[in-house]
Amino acid sequence: MSNITLSIDDNLIKQARIKAIQEGTSLSAKMRELLSLYVRQDTPAAPIVIPKLPVSKARGGLQAGIDPSSNLSMYDAMDADMVLTRLS
Repeated sequence: MSNITLSIDDNLIKQARIKAIQEGTSLSAKMRELLSLYVRQDTPAAPIVIPKLPVSKARGGLQAGIDPSSNLSMYDAMDADMVLTRLS
């Protein structure tokens, strides 16, 4: 990891260090985070893929075996649908 030297107002550094401590982090970690965000601004974001739940064509609604009150059941159904979509 490289070190850099910056010229920043002493009062601003003091305030930034206090805020970083309040957030449970370090000023170095915050600077890495900000530089990372700065660099990624010009990078196009990957498209967001929203998985779809399998729907019964015969009766509408969710396919049998998917419990809408269970997050795990819903996630499993979305994952299975994503795999089938990628294979076809």
